Amino acid sequence: MSKFPRRDLLRLSAAAGLPAAWPGQAAAAWPDQPIRLICPFAAGGPTDVAARLVAEALGSQLPQRVVVENRTGSGVVVGTEAVARAPRDGHTLLYNTIAHAVLRALFHNLSFDPVADFRPVALVGTVPMLLMVNRDFPARTLPELVALFRDKPGQFNYGSSGNGGAVHLATELFLRQAGQLRVNHIPYRGSAPAMPDLLNGNLTMFLNVASDGIESVRSGATRGLAVSGDRRLPQLPDVPTFAEAGMPGYEAYTWHMVLAPAGTPAAVVTRLNEAINAVLRSDALQQRFAELSVQPRPGGTPEDAAAWLKAEMEKWEPVVRAAGIVVN
Repeated sequence: MSKFPRRDLLRLSAAAGLPAAWPGQAAAAWPDQPIRLICPFAAGGPTDVAARLVAEALGSQLPQRVVVENRTGSGVVVGTEAVARAPRDGHTLLYNTIAHAVLRALFHNLSFDPVADFRPVALVGTVPMLLMVNRDFPARTLPELVALFRDKPGQFNYGSSGNGGAVHLATELFLRQAGQLRVNHIPYRGSAPAMPDLLNGNLTMFLNVASDGIESVRSGATRGLAVSGDRRLPQLPDVPTFAEAGMPGYEAYTWHMVLAPAGTPAAVVTRLNEAINAVLRSDALQQRFAELSVQPRPGGTPEDAAAWLKAEMEKWEPVVRAAGIVVN
């Protein structure tokens, strides 16, 4: 037991510039105002929709509401920087994706550190990718597509939602693992503008976030050749996984994670993690996530989320460098 009385400890803490709260005191008072969940993606997109579902559900777990704030610019840099510079009190959080894992590789003059300036709180879920081709393209299976690409290097095009995004990364990993295939990259400002070019044949292939491609495959407007998850999509039971189609070991997905500024009290991070896990287990949120092809990942700790982020950075940073990916 300390030989100092409590008032002396508080005075010493104040003199040193340290918080005067006892362990657990910060968590007991938190949250005492609405929580801002910064989403560095445009309103209405799939990441924003998922963030809003999580924020709404968290309102039933916490005494304050959670408000999504869209802060876009320079990819995800503007919104991410805002959270890195925010007070470390648990009232400002980041809702980010795989984009966080490649920030260091894509941007060499960041004003923040994607690792040191953040504390992962919880991995929310993963989103598989769906490989689609134009419906008139002769390849009807993944091996046939790979064979055509191999036989005619540089003669076909693939689309992405932008340089360095999840779609671009997933496609480059596929081409690399399939034998260093050469296919021309056509970046778009988001996934939506790429779909018309896939439909009219200007694009051969689009390895897109599954939720954005399901309806086109269902309707026959495009042909689905493979899904990147470990199981088939319930909406497309006839589309095999990459492993089933002949490419075991290929794993690509985007994912959603909640992060807090580094230095946020550990007790607050733990309480946030517990609240997020609770909403991820709810039938209501799981049903809404299924519509977005988000596969929830309840049960993980903040340490699990940190390990996930570390592994993703180790996986994707070399892909960015090997492919020579640069941002616009």
